[in-house]
Amino acid sequence: MRICMVAYTFYETDNRVRRYAETLARRGDQVDVIVLRRPTQSSFDVIRRVNVFRIQQRVVDESSPITYLLKLLAFFFRSSWTLTRHHLRCKYDVIHVHSVPDFEVFSTLVPRLLGAKIILDIHDIVPELYASKFKISEKSFVFRLLLWMEKLSVRYSHHVIVANHLWFERLLGRSARPDRTSAILNYPDPTLFGGQEQTTKPARKEFVLCYPGTLSHHQGVDLIIAAMDRLRDRMPNLKLKIFGDGPERARLDAMVAKLGLGDRITIGAGVALEQVAEAMKGVDLGVEPKRKQSFGNEALSTKIFEFMAMGVPVLASDTRINQLYFGDGLVEFFTSDDIDDLANGIVGLLQDAPARSRLSERGLDYIKSNNWNVKKDEYLNLIDRLVSPGRKEISQPDRSVATIPHVP
Repeated sequence: MRICMVAYTFYETDNRVRRYAETLARRGDQVDVIVLRRPTQSSFDVIRRVNVFRIQQRVVDESSPITYLLKLLAFFFRSSWTLTRHHLRCKYDVIHVHSVPDFEVFSTLVPRLLGAKIILDIHDIVPELYASKFKISEKSFVFRLLLWMEKLSVRYSHHVIVANHLWFERLLGRSARPDRTSAILNYPDPTLFGGQEQTTKPARKEFVLCYPGTLSHHQGVDLIIAAMDRLRDRMPNLKLKIFGDGPERARLDAMVAKLGLGDRITIGAGVALEQVAEAMKGVDLGVEPKRKQSFGNEALSTKIFEFMAMGVPVLASDTRINQLYFGDGLVEFFTSDDIDDLANGIVGLLQDAPARSRLSERGLDYIKSNNWNVKKDEYLNLIDRLVSPGRKEISQPDRSVATIPHVP
């Protein structure tokens, strides 16, 4: 088949987009992706047999809704033109569009009219994300407008994929149909994250914490920095490595400087997933500090899965979504937004090697049955059904996804 991914993202650092694209390429499909470009990147590359077209440069520094919207609109028009040219030259069978934003799905208009099947993949539900990012009320006109756009985008698409089961139920209640909607989690790809056996790390003077991800307010990265300040004397050998980009970058850099923690905290730019996996090998504890407010309470972090796959124990915020999927001793929880509880959780785990070992064991065991190699057939079957409705499936995935599954 000939398949295209369209996403307002940086390909190298986006687990979800890469996982789909490279899985299709490995089975022999021709795959293009249309994405963003960092200032130092070229406009075209081939990565693991995937053709990567970088059509717009982006610096992640949006501080206002207008700036953010203008960048989204620019990408929409560029991607529409690129998709149309590519499709007229050699038709796509499927175009898989990744939201945010939802309206990006309409960039496929000409290919859709000419027969391409369209998938809308909702990584983050846009109305709630926008309300959290720009502090608007869910009763506002803008929020209602985003809900209307969500419904229109869902109805336009041949199928919708949602990133977790809470949002799956939310979408079914207001926009989507169960027969045209699937929930597919951000399972780690073992070709990037995995193959780690639990081993005792060599004795060393430093303990290393790690947060890799978006630098946004709802992610709560500032809470880890504040906890590091409170642990300055209790744990003088504690280090924190942060990898990521986002609108909070300048504020976090200033916070580290103001607290005089530059010798203990490093904030690196977003790096390719291969580099994140390599960095995780030297980490003692992964921290997921997301705020419980609104959007953050229901946004599932792929980094928890990746830490587990690498044998790294995890300390995570007690958000609704984390407790749903990881509530049976898979991770250690701290009270969201409570800096003291976060600091105490760090101390407790780093001083308790057996507890870290148990978390590592449970995480590795969980990932054996919850990784992309095990789960990918659901996605491949979806692609095949869209193009050839009568085609026999590779396996028979459970369709009863309207009920949130219990995660062991």
